[in-house]
This record gives sequence, C-alpha cells and structure tokens, in this order.
Amino acid sequence: MSDLPIRDELRGLSAYGAPQLDVPVRLNTNENSYPVPEPVVDAIGRALAVQLRDLNRYPDRDAVALRADLAAYLGHGLTVEMVWAANGSNEIQQQLLQTFGGPGRTALGFAPAYSMHPLLALGTGTGWVPARRGVDFGLTTDEAVAQVREHRPDVVFLCSPNNPTGTALDPAVVAAVLDEAPGMVVVDEAYAEFARPGTASALALLPGHPRLVVTRTMSKAFGFAGGRLGYLAADPAVVAAVQLVRLPYHLSSLTQAAARAALAHRDALLGTVAAIMAQRDRIVAELRDRGHRVADSDANFVLFSVGDDQAAAWRVLLDAGVLVRDVGLPGWLRVTAGTPAETDAFLTAMETVRVGA
Repeated sequence: MSDLPIRDELRGLSAYGAPQLDVPVRLNTNENSYPVPEPVVDAIGRALAVQLRDLNRYPDRDAVALRADLAAYLGHGLTVEMVWAANGSNEIQQQLLQTFGGPGRTALGFAPAYSMHPLLALGTGTGWVPARRGVDFGLTTDEAVAQVREHRPDVVFLCSPNNPTGTALDPAVVAAVLDEAPGMVVVDEAYAEFARPGTASALALLPGHPRLVVTRTMSKAFGFAGGRLGYLAADPAVVAAVQLVRLPYHLSSLTQAAARAALAHRDALLGTVAAIMAQRDRIVAELRDRGHRVADSDANFVLFSVGDDQAAAWRVLLDAGVLVRDVGLPGWLRVTAGTPAETDAFLTAMETVRVGA
C-alpha cells in the first residue's frame, strides 16, 4: 500500500474494527446478545420474499415508507420530512459531515467518545478538534460551552449515552451547546433505549433548534446489527440538505423491507431491553462491590477499571474465554451487558483480575 498514491493523512493508519475472535463469550462490540425471535424472523422473511420478485428494479431511493415508520416510532411529533435513514448511524454521520463539514471546516467531539467520529471527519476531509471531558468522564455545561466557544467548530458531536463511558448527558449541556455552537450539533443517541428511567432524549429539543440533529440506530436495542439501519431526526431542511450527498438508491429494497418488518414487531424485539439493563446494573453493582471504579451507565455496556495495565487484564479475560473491549483508556476496559449466562462467565473471569486504582 505504501506505493499507492493514497492521501497523506491516511498513510500509516489501520482500518477501524474490533477483534472478531472465536471465543465462548463475546462481549466487545455492544451487540444485543439475544437472537431475533422466531415470529419476527418469519415476518422479516415474508417481507423479504415480496421484494425478491422485484430485485430487477431499484428501491425507493427516498425510503419514504420506512422513514414514516421511524417517525411514528420516535414520536415527539416527528413527520416523515424530519427523518432520514441510511446503512447504520455511521453512514448517517458521514453524510452529515459531507454536508456540513469538509475541507476548511472542523468538527469537535468530547473524548473519550465514539472513536468513529474522528475517523469519519478524516474520511470527509473535515478537521477534528479533540475536546476533553472531566476526570470522571463527565461533561458539565461550563466545560462544554468553553471549548465550543474556543474552537468555533462547524459541527459538534455529543454522545448521549456516551460510548465508551455509558453515561447520558444532562439535557442542559445539549441546550447550552446549541446556544453557543455556530454550526450543527449532532447528538448521537445510539443507546438511548437502554437509558435509565427519567433520562431525557435530545429529541425533545428539536422544536426551535433547526441546527440540531439526533442520530439513532436499530443495531443495539432492536438486535438488528446485521441489518445495518441507522437514522436521524432533524428539521426538514437538514433532511433535504443531507439528500444532496447521499448515494443514489443507497438503501436496498431488502434493507428497507427488513427494517419495516422489525419496526412492526418492535414490542417483541425491544422486549430484551429490560433484561439487558438488569444485567448491566448487575455488572455495575458487583464490580463496585469488589472495589472497581465503574462509570455510571445508561447504555448496554459498562466501563470499569482494571489497574494500570488494561491490555494485560484484557488478555486474562480472553484466556478465560471472555472477549471484552480495550478502548484505549489506560486502566479501563468496556464490557457489553448480555445474557445472564454471559454475565456469569464475565464476573467469574473477573475474579482473576486485580482491582483497579
């Protein structure tokens, strides 16, 4: 590859991705551990069968029916003109940077946060500003506003709940950033369905904020990671602008049909959310009882301390057949909350990992 005329800023980089290893317990990518229920499998299969007869035709390039279903699911008075869908929330965010970022413009995010955001900025030629969180991974209104005021970015990324720490943002932080930011504010709510009771969504702030975008995904709570469906909610003008950069027919007929069938059976699919939250809370409580520092979590994962060498702790767990995620934070690892049996295996393996500082 060194002989290819690739862009200078891409030289020496490695492709994004978590290890995909064949282990008994895989808890490193925040997938939903529960398989799709058989009645939903059957419903999706029937929806796909209808589309197979017309695969010689292009799909609805605007995915109008799917967007209407997504708007109905989100509520908050949203209409089809206020929702856009793509192949995962990553593509949604890439399209946002293609539209509102690009060469000569900057995006800002508060690290540690979702590691794809700076990579998406890099891929779209958007400058990246790595703003910081507090020592406890929190983000106060004053901290957020000060850094936005200093850098004046064209796009601000906020994660609520935040990945990899898991904690949702105080809505006051989002509102303050909206008041200060000169450009777009993107709130990544990929894990919103797992938030603890009483946690507010940024969707409530959409009225009166035409530069606010809320992104979601069906990968996590819906257990639809293999279906690759992400979406945004925003002012209709934002949706119209994003369509300027979307590829033609970017969402296949099969993806649209499968996603619509999944949404029609949302109660069955989202029925696992409470069980996953229970395992998350169990992990938090038991690790704290053992003396580990643990970040508060509103997501389907938990960030926990393991001492000075997180790479060594990661290896200890892997040798015990449990794969978790080393997100590059010294002394910390992240584990997905899965089934009770997976939690049992993880907590048993953790008995051999020394308590973090």
